[in-house]
Amino acid sequence: MSDFQGTAREVLAFLRRRLGFDLWMITRTKGDDWTVLQCEDHGYDVHAGKVFNWSDSFCSEMVKGNGPRIAPDSDQVPVYAAAAIGRQLPIRAYIGVPLELADGSLFGTLCAIDPQPKRETIKQDQQLVELIGMMLSRILQIELKADEQASRAERFEALALTDDLTGVYNRAGWNQLAACEDERNRRFGQSSAVVIVDLDGLKRINDRDGHAAGDALIKRAASALQQASRTDDIVARLGGDEFGVIGVNCDRAGAQSLRDRVRHALDQAGVSASVGLAMSNAASSINSAMTSAGQRN
Repeated sequence: MSDFQGTAREVLAFLRRRLGFDLWMITRTKGDDWTVLQCEDHGYDVHAGKVFNWSDSFCSEMVKGNGPRIAPDSDQVPVYAAAAIGRQLPIRAYIGVPLELADGSLFGTLCAIDPQPKRETIKQDQQLVELIGMMLSRILQIELKADEQASRAERFEALALTDDLTGVYNRAGWNQLAACEDERNRRFGQSSAVVIVDLDGLKRINDRDGHAAGDALIKRAASALQQASRTDDIVARLGGDEFGVIGVNCDRAGAQSLRDRVRHALDQAGVSASVGLAMSNAASSINSAMTSAGQRN
């Protein structure tokens, strides 16, 4: 158990005892995905890994300053009364504070909801909730820094698991690093893009022009994928004519951009290929995304 995960569970249990509320959550926002990382649920049937739309939430309005951090009767706050999440879950009281990264950008929120209005006196605990949010942010920043170092160590350990012909990771390297990214996605509510590339006509080239020509095509494809990928992304040769790219910590817009760069780089290298894209997140593994990415588009 990581320090952030353990502290988060203790904090949510404490706040539930102190302030009540049927649902307390620690969430991550990425693009329009609003992912539940930890929760203390007593009636909403919400679980870790559940993904809501960020723009539907009270929290999205709170961080913009459009609504208060504590609303004893959320129906009395126009932006909260109009929020789409209120049509998905019964909400009459709300607490929320932002969780920030070291650069001041938004990571997610510490928040609570309840189906019944609360006493106005709960506003007196706003300073306590804000202090706890700041503490969680600091712990999160420390852990993310440590995780960045751990990620570098994982890549170093996987260097031996490379494809002899292309120098990119082989299937074993892919599996090892994919498992690490799955755990990272679950822990921090991140998402990954999974791009699967099948080369067209490799067998025909091998039969017509010889294996040296086929090997040259494979090398050009690997080089193109490396050029299209970011430094932290994972490129692997999964089989004879199949490659994969994991876009690490990548939202849907970033995933589309990655796929477009892959297609352009392959075209520039004179490589004809089918390219598929799928997303993995806290609730779905990279292996399951690989299956979805098999539906080429």
